[in-house]
Amino acid sequence: MFGTSLAIGNDILDIGTQKYDRQHDQRAIGSGAMVPRLALGEPGQFEVPNVADPAHFCRNNFASACGNSDQAQTVKFAKGTTTLAFKWNGGIIVSVDSRSTMGAYIASGTVKKVIEINPFLLGTMAGGAADCSFWERNLGMQCRMYELRNKKRITVASASKLLANTMSSYRGYGLSMGTMITGWDETGPQLYYVDDDGTRLHGKYFSVGSGSTYAYGVLDTYYKPDLTLEEAIDLGKRAIYHACHRDAMSGSINNLYHVTKDGWVKIHAIDVNDMHYQYVEEKKNARENAMSSS
Repeated sequence: MFGTSLAIGNDILDIGTQKYDRQHDQRAIGSGAMVPRLALGEPGQFEVPNVADPAHFCRNNFASACGNSDQAQTVKFAKGTTTLAFKWNGGIIVSVDSRSTMGAYIASGTVKKVIEINPFLLGTMAGGAADCSFWERNLGMQCRMYELRNKKRITVASASKLLANTMSSYRGYGLSMGTMITGWDETGPQLYYVDDDGTRLHGKYFSVGSGSTYAYGVLDTYYKPDLTLEEAIDLGKRAIYHACHRDAMSGSINNLYHVTKDGWVKIHAIDVNDMHYQYVEEKKNARENAMSSS
């Protein structure tokens, strides 16, 4: 047992220039023809199309587009969701739906669109579920490494910047992602929007997804910084309900979180159908009161 010699395979030492040259030779280099060769990449690395210019190939075949601009693409993204978050004097409210769609087909009604990065940081998902889930969990790893190195929690601004830097490095590679990074640090409650282009915005409230225009209508009407906790929860709930009512690609369950200086807490998970009857009754009573007073 102890007399046997252990041999190290050449593949372990096959790194650096030789490995790059071999991968480079496998790419289809022709007269501008972007046709992928059917060759499997090596495990343990981020896969890109096996063509001369992966970014060019992804832009022409897998670009995330709105309207009809992706008509000629090989793969068409069929997205649909509603996510929102707003900052107020009592912290931050994060409210999302849970429907996953592929065009007119509802793939799931129980998707968890709020990603719990750490006890003080939350991220939302809009766009490609795989892209958002992978890269926000990757962000969680980066935030934990920062905490171990520096012996303190990362700020929300720094966490959002890490994600924006990652998105910038993969710009043009076909990622589909619109997310909000929010949490509480030593500067107080903070809210940032980050997308697959590397865009990073700081603001008081954001809504992302196909139903965001309807949610913005409710937020613009009822938002104010001095809301009570009950009013803030109702605003987050009401905005998601109206978006789900008008947008066919949004719906199912409303998941709502409240972020405070002690961390985030999940407030509720309510079926949007139950909310519908609540608000229909409220509208009916308001109409009857208006008629009786006149």
